Amino acid sequence: MNSISSVPPRKSGIGASTVHLFHEHGAKVVIADIKDNLGQAIVEKLGERVSYIHCDVSNEDDVCNLIDTIIAKHVQLDIMYSNAGIIDRVNMVGAFLEAKHAARVKIPQRKGCILFTSNASASIAGLSSQAYAASKSGLLGLVRNLAAELGQYGIRVNCMSPYAVVISSGMLQQSAEEAAKTEMPVNEIGNLKGHILKAIDVAKVALYLISEDANCWKEGRLLE
Repeated sequence: MNSISSVPPRKSGIGASTVHLFHEHGAKVVIADIKDNLGQAIVEKLGERVSYIHCDVSNEDDVCNLIDTIIAKHVQLDIMYSNAGIIDRVNMVGAFLEAKHAARVKIPQRKGCILFTSNASASIAGLSSQAYAASKSGLLGLVRNLAAELGQYGIRVNCMSPYAVVISSGMLQQSAEEAAKTEMPVNEIGNLKGHILKAIDVAKVALYLISEDANCWKEGRLLE
């Protein structure tokens, strides 16, 4: 992989795992987040080909600066992975702004992909609060419309919708006992035939969806 990727690491572990995996496969990764200590720590750990930019994805000026900085440094943006997700402005507005400004530079390139992370609560009732479920459901509509609009320019837009994900205790700075308590309810609802979904599992799906092997996925697919 010889690509320029923008990925928010987030506290959830999915983004951080994705940064590590993309980097492992040769991508130049730009981390975008408001948690400067977390972002810088990952940069210091991985070193070459990874950089950090402070960015509040719900602030359009920040997102615009993120994309402009990437283009100034790397000339192109191959992959935009919008993984930030809490509720309201971050889930919907943040995703829209990231797609808007990524598309601004991708359309002239006529290639690349934009990837989002939704959640199973967009399809299954009762898994989360109404606000969270509504924001994640709205994200699916955004993905489908972006795919229809940007496909003509050779830009792929897709979305992952994982169920409950176990978070690494190291990422949350928890003790073993605290981690066990945190993971217990997730293990109960996120257990599929004995396999507990972890952040690295989602990161591996992200790696597939941005790869050349997924070139046929151009219709705003939702991978659950």
